[in-house]
Amino acid sequence: MATGGLWGAGLFGGKAALQEAAITAAALRSDRFRQDREGDWKRLEAIVSRMESGRLRRIPDADLLALPVLYRTVASSLSVARETSLDAATLAYLEGLVQRAWFLVYGPRQSLWGWFKGFLGGGLSAAVRGIWFDILIALAVMVAGTAVGWLLVAGDPEWYAAIVPGNFMDVRQPGASHEALKGTLFGNTGQDGLSIFAASLFSHNAQIAILAFALGFAFGIPSLLLLVQNTALLGAMLWLYDGQGLLLDFTGWLSVHGTTELFAILLAGAAGLHIGRNIAFPGTRGVLQAASEAGQRAATVMAGVVLMLVFAAMLEGFARQLVDSTQARLAIGGSMLAIWLGYFFAFRGRGAEA
Repeated sequence: MATGGLWGAGLFGGKAALQEAAITAAALRSDRFRQDREGDWKRLEAIVSRMESGRLRRIPDADLLALPVLYRTVASSLSVARETSLDAATLAYLEGLVQRAWFLVYGPRQSLWGWFKGFLGGGLSAAVRGIWFDILIALAVMVAGTAVGWLLVAGDPEWYAAIVPGNFMDVRQPGASHEALKGTLFGNTGQDGLSIFAASLFSHNAQIAILAFALGFAFGIPSLLLLVQNTALLGAMLWLYDGQGLLLDFTGWLSVHGTTELFAILLAGAAGLHIGRNIAFPGTRGVLQAASEAGQRAATVMAGVVLMLVFAAMLEGFARQLVDSTQARLAIGGSMLAIWLGYFFAFRGRGAEA
């Protein structure tokens, strides 16, 4: 019995000694690992801390050049530390340092506010000027689509139902009287019917803008067809109101938000066409390179299109409902068109050229 107890105690003591030896060896291995590499860690941490505090001018050029190399060295140290199961404190320190360095090496070079200022301060207008040829093509297609819509319904009024969606037709149909059509343009401030029609028109145009851009990869052909479809609707409605002597009044009613909204559709279609045209005709560049360059420029334009559609919605929801005069409506619409043209084609800011 005594012998068994001594043997058990010896066995327990042997296990404890082995565990203690393993812990000691792990600690020594961790200390040695840290000592061999700690210089690079501390240097990287000092560079990262200075950059995070905005003291870039105090960082030597040699440290800035060494930043990517130090980042990869410390990332390698983290990988080894994980594989060899080093102590938790070392792992936590390396993980935090690598994460901080990653944002400086690979992260965005400017804040969201900085990007937004550059975007409005010249980046957007430069991107729009960069697709001027596609804008001209899209504009020609939109004018042609408007003419086609007008001529089709003028030749056969039954085309009106095929061109104009059902949710746009209340009293706005062939055969409507002058008074009925005029009633849709004036004296409707605050009425639900006009608001519903305006919301439907905005939703329709926003969908056209998004689809015209998204389908541009198919050599731009679907984008052009969508522009024709949308402007044929416009041509049909212009014909309808012109038949009752209300063409100018309808143009004024539409222009309050239309100069912004239709301009946005024009840019969206041109952006989609720009991508498709560069894919079809990459020139001396590879197709992927041409598509990438065109896509970046077109994406900038589409960010502007989104802002324009939001602005058009505000004009549609407030300005057009509050203004009940054709002359005032034309003044608002014309002013908005002049502002957009001046911003896109005359304004030269500090944004990067497209």
